[in-house]
Amino acid sequence: MSAPNATIVVKLGGRTQGAVELPDAVAAVWRATGGRLVVVHGGGDVVSELQRARGLAPVFVGGRRVTSEADIQIIRMGLSGLANKQLVSDFRAAGVPALGLSGEDGALLQAAPTSNPALGLVGEPARVDAALLELLLGAGHCPVISPVSASTERAGVALNVNGDDAAAAIAIALGAAELFFMADVPGVLRDGALVRELDLAAAASLVADGTAAGGMAAKLEAARHALLAGVDHVRIGDLAALGDASAGTTIVRAGTRATSSA
Repeated sequence: MSAPNATIVVKLGGRTQGAVELPDAVAAVWRATGGRLVVVHGGGDVVSELQRARGLAPVFVGGRRVTSEADIQIIRMGLSGLANKQLVSDFRAAGVPALGLSGEDGALLQAAPTSNPALGLVGEPARVDAALLELLLGAGHCPVISPVSASTERAGVALNVNGDDAAAAIAIALGAAELFFMADVPGVLRDGALVRELDLAAAASLVADGTAAGGMAAKLEAARHALLAGVDHVRIGDLAALGDASAGTTIVRAGTRATSSA
């Protein structure tokens, strides 16, 4: 874990987002950072269930959800509503002064429409209101953020932003000491073994050869963006790795050889 008062951004996702152990684990990080914790979350399972309940089939391209006009309303409900408020409630019960909001609130996150029109109402982070986040942190709150964002091009239009991309953008804007991506697996796996450390070139190779695909590929791409923009430290791991700096997969810029162990 990083030194006290150094900001950590944690991206929650996957089945671990609903784990009963999660609130206490987040509370431990909150205390260890002296209250310098920002949580960004997904909620894909909730959104998929709501889509199916309305007769819509979830569709993904490269780990990113295709989003129609009907889908964005469901995503608002699922992420900014159900998932966000459940996490806030759980964290507060564990002693974390969580405050829930979405990227749309106060235009905290603004996104530009994606360059891939096949994805529909999907955006890529363009602006983060770091001053607003610093205001909340300074007032003793733990921001818990849904990545649904305001469009930079159309007022009143929401865009679905990948949670990994949103977390990376927030970590960059805050000059975070660490960005942690929580996954359902212990980290990046190669031939069934955990890769303890990857430089950016090795990470790109794993994506190119299909070893890291879907959501893991999206995490590695977001990690690359964060590191190149100045974030000190990026890790990918499961819930058990959240409070253990030696666990998971550490992504580094360059100059370190990747190793693996079972």
